[in-house]
Parts: sequence; structure tokens; C-alpha cells
Amino acid sequence: MKLFRYACVAMLFFCLKGWAQESGNALSWRMDTAYNNFLLRDIQQQYSQRDTEFAEALQSKENLKNYRDKAIERYKSIIGDFPEKSKLNAKVVGVTQLEGFRVENIIFESIPKRYVTANLYIPDGNGPFPVTLHLCGHGLRGKAPLSKAATLMALNNIAVLVVDPIGQGERIQFVDQNSLSLTRGATTEHTLLNAGANLLGSSLAAYEFWDNHRAIDYLETRTDIDKNRIGVYGSSGGGTQTTYMLGLDDRIKVATVCSYFTKRQKVLEVYGASDGCQHVPHEGREHLELADFVLMMGPKPVLIMAGKYDFVDFWGATQAFKDLEQAYNVFGKPENVKMVSVEAGHGMPQPKREAMATWFKTWFYDDDTPITETETRTTAIENLNCTETGQVITSNTDNISIPEFHRQQFHKLKNDRTSFLKKDSAEIRTQVLKLLGIDMLPKENIEVLTTGSKAYRKFDLHKFQINRNGQMPVPCLVFMPESANPKSELILYLNESGKTDVLNNEALIDHNINQNHILVVPDLRGFGETADPAHLNDSKYWNREYRNAMASMHIGKPILGQRVVDVMTVLDFIEQHEKLKNHNIKLIANGLYGPTAIHAAYLDNRIYRTEIYRSIKSFYNFLETPIQKDVYTNVLYGVLKFYDLQDLMGLSGKGRIRFLD
Repeated sequence: MKLFRYACVAMLFFCLKGWAQESGNALSWRMDTAYNNFLLRDIQQQYSQRDTEFAEALQSKENLKNYRDKAIERYKSIIGDFPEKSKLNAKVVGVTQLEGFRVENIIFESIPKRYVTANLYIPDGNGPFPVTLHLCGHGLRGKAPLSKAATLMALNNIAVLVVDPIGQGERIQFVDQNSLSLTRGATTEHTLLNAGANLLGSSLAAYEFWDNHRAIDYLETRTDIDKNRIGVYGSSGGGTQTTYMLGLDDRIKVATVCSYFTKRQKVLEVYGASDGCQHVPHEGREHLELADFVLMMGPKPVLIMAGKYDFVDFWGATQAFKDLEQAYNVFGKPENVKMVSVEAGHGMPQPKREAMATWFKTWFYDDDTPITETETRTTAIENLNCTETGQVITSNTDNISIPEFHRQQFHKLKNDRTSFLKKDSAEIRTQVLKLLGIDMLPKENIEVLTTGSKAYRKFDLHKFQINRNGQMPVPCLVFMPESANPKSELILYLNESGKTDVLNNEALIDHNINQNHILVVPDLRGFGETADPAHLNDSKYWNREYRNAMASMHIGKPILGQRVVDVMTVLDFIEQHEKLKNHNIKLIANGLYGPTAIHAAYLDNRIYRTEIYRSIKSFYNFLETPIQKDVYTNVLYGVLKFYDLQDLMGLSGKGRIRFLD
């Protein structure tokens, strides 16, 4: 008999758990990619407006020049500030002589104690030679082994400087004592580093530009280089660097972009965001398509190279090239732009190398005779190294790594944050809203749909879908104690693992119901019911919602800001609901919800007290420990120029927001 009773209890328990798991959803519809689709609306709208502006620019050369110049201005407004130029302290630390050219191993400082490693391919002879930067694609080996493209160029009397990007070659930032990488590859390292840069108001793209810009400064110091004939090329991630460089350095006379150029809108729609170095926050907000970055150098000569079977969308490449083609026609320089498509995939195989070398020879030597690659040369990797260990970070004891640079910048910005916090409260509030991507607090009426209810022994469970015009619906559970009274405290509970997890937490529910607490548990966008499918977010980016986080940064509306809006939507719902209004509201949040709770409590006095646990307490934590997951969920572009999380807590009133751990 006792065994029978145990079996009944067990069956009841599992039925209850099954019901809870099944019934935790509160939306009236099901679609696991809903949040991404919602973000794509903004992306599509912004680029639709860009296309209209571009079409108007094509009406005259004057209009087009104005469009190009304004695009450069908008680009400069989002790329961030650059440091003052300092001494390069350049050194040639090794030379390898090969048949027809030599390779010099060079190291210089783009800023004090940030060492850049590079190989300079110099043709035999006296020069001065025209020169191109070779910007490396993603790969931990960076500039090594001997570049086939640079070799082909050098054999045709064009010098090439191959530069190790941050996170590649001899410039890996996360290494062990044996100089081995601590991450899976360059794309992971770039993304982790970029999050810290974004918090400080910059980006890895900006860092890479500055290193490459200073590389040209170095080339101009050499007598064997013709400073009036400077070009740049790159494939894949190197194509990214090339694209981002064209609008910021007018010394570049000729360029080639390979295996990167396409429609940004198409990429975000079909493939999602790329790694951290391939995005500058707010590009979409500023209506900057990839073609616009290339057009910034127009009408100087530029060659686009694409593989018909590349994962970089080929159709998007052809459509983006049409923009360039039309623009160069309006400029009266149709011969200055060209696209080469090959029956190949990603990268720069022989047909592309030959086309590129021919392109540079055409514009540097006024000779369009096709170049053919007849031989391949290799040299040992160690012959290309500029450091003893193969890594700057373990060879140069005074080297300042990117993570250390970020920590230094945080402390240097302390005075800026202090000054900002002394400003008028209205001015501070306006800046906080700007960083969150919120123009103003939502004022529209909300629509509430009741999507289910169930009576339990001590409480009633109600499910709601809260709609606000122009925003994602917020699904919400309300646990209403049967003995609730006007003095009952209302707990607004933000649970990182979702509201269904709360529904299955018997101890948590009993604790609140027994104290007559009204429990309101929403899933803010991207969590719980609207979480993005894991398989659509590559694990190499270390973020469960990477594509949505980057899309949000792209449109100028960071996820953190969007979730603050969701909290206010729930507060409006509480304020309008007859059984919920007029209760003291305590906000409890955990995990990734922490920064959302702090910002919402600062902005909305309807929350009388906030308690947070298992969450970061300062944005500095992301700089102090850059190798951690889900950082992008809470990145605000440039926030550390103005305030940290503790600052907002102080502005909210003593003790109003506190951490429980």
C-alpha cells in the first residue's frame, strides 16, 4: 500500500512537471527565429533607405561626391577616436634573399609598446618601387608561410608589406607560456577582444586600421619605396581590413578586395554576423553598405574578386558591384572599377592572384600585359619571424597586450566618467538613453492578451502576451496568491534560464506564495520563449545569441537597451492591471539579466527596490576577464566613457539597487 502511494505521488509529480514544462509558454504563436526576424526588419528598413539615398546620389556627379563625402563623415563618427602618432621605432630584424627579391622581417610600434610584425618583399634592384599592403585573412599563422601573392607581385617589381593582424601570426593575444594559442582561432580571439574595445568606444576594426595606417607611415620612411604609388589588397579577413581602410587613408591609390565584398544586408539575413573584427557598431544605423566603404576611395582604381562558390554570398557580390559600377560611370571613370569572378571558392587561388597582380601593374606601371604565375616558392616559417619565440607577447617583455591596453584605457577614462556623473541629472539620463539606443521612453498604450490560466491549491497562474507597437511581444506568467491583499509585495522576477524554469521551481514558488508575494515572471526578448536556436549561433563566438547581439549593435539598438524597453512594457502592464497595480514592485534579476535590471531601475522609479545575484557587477569584469562567454549580450558601445554599472546604482539612490552575492 505504501509503495502504491509513493507511485501515485511520483506520477502526480511527473505529470505536474510535464504540464509545467509544456505550459510555460505564454505567447499565442510559436517561432524560434522570431527575434532575429524582428531585428531584420530594422536592417531591411535601414538599407532600403540607403538604397533610396544612393539612387538619388547617382543623378549627378555632384550628388555622388556629396554622398561619398557624407558616407566618410558617418563612418568617422562611429569608428571611434584614433591615438596621436608616436615614434615607430622600426627595426629590420632579419633578411632572407630569394631569387628575384628579398624578404625583410620588420617590427615597429603602432602605438607605444604595441608591436606590429611584418614581412617586406622587395624586388631586386634599386627602386623606388611601388608598394602594396598585403592584409592577411583569418588564420593563426598570419603572414606565414611565404605569400604566393606577395611573391608574384615582387617578381613583377611591386614591393609588398605583409602585416600580421592582432590575434594572428606573431601577435596572438591569448597564449600560454609555450606561445601556443589559448583559443580555437583568430575569429574567436577577434570577437573576444572586440567586445572590450566596443565597451571603450572603439573596435578591433579600428585597431587593425591604425596598425595598417602606421605600416604605410613606415613605408614612407624608406628610400626604396615610392610614396606616391601605394596600394592595398586583402582576401577574406584581409578583405575586411582593406574595405575598412579605404575611406580613412587617402594615400592609397589602388586597391583590391577579395572574398569579402558582398551585400551586408544579405549576409546578415542569410548567414548572420561574422567575427568581431568584421563589424563596426552602428553601420546599419548610418546606412553604410559594404559598397559604400569601397566607394569612399572612388573614383580611384579598385578591383573586386569573388569566387562563384564562396561562402561569401556571390549574388550579393554581383549586386554590390553594380552599385560601384553605376557610381564609377557617374564619376566618368568606368575603367577604374572591375570585378573578376572565378570558378572557385573562398580565398585567393592562382587565377585571382594573376588578375590582382595584373591590376596593380596596370595602374602602377601603365602596363596591362597579363601576368602569369609560373612558379611557387616557399621558405621556412622561422625565416619570416620577427621575434625569438614566434610571439610578441612572450618575446617582448614591455609589450602591452590588447587586454592590458583595455584595462589601462578603463582607468584613463576614470576622470571622464567622474566629470560626466557631475552633470545635470537630465543630461545624464539623456546620454544613458542614447547608449541604450532608446530615443525616449515608450509612451504608447499596450495591448494585453490572456493566453491561459490554471488554478492551483494556493495560487492562480495566469499567462499573458503583452504587445507594444513596434516592439517584440513580452510573454509573461503571473502567480497570484489566493490570499493576496493590497499590501502584498509584487516581485518582478527576471530569470536568465527562463520563466518555465521558475514554473518548475516548487521551492521558489512556495516561498513567494507563502509570503503573499505576487510573482510576475516575463521572458524578455531573446530569453526563454524567444531564445535564438543554439545551432544558428556558432560556438566559436562564445555567445549564445551572437547573431542577434551583433545585429542589434549594427542597427544602433543594443540588446541591453531593447530589454530595458521590455521591462518598462511589463511595468506598464502591471500599472494597468486591476489586480497588479498599486503594489510595491521589487525587481529581482539573475545572470545575464543583471545589467538590464540596473538600467531599468535607474530609469524607472516604479521599481522601488532591485536585488541581483550571479551577475557581473562592473563592465570592467569583461576587460579583466576577456575570455568568457556571452559578453556581447551586455555590451553598450562606448559606455565606459560615461559610466559603469556601479555608477548607475549610486545615481539610483542609496540601497535601492544591491547585489545579493
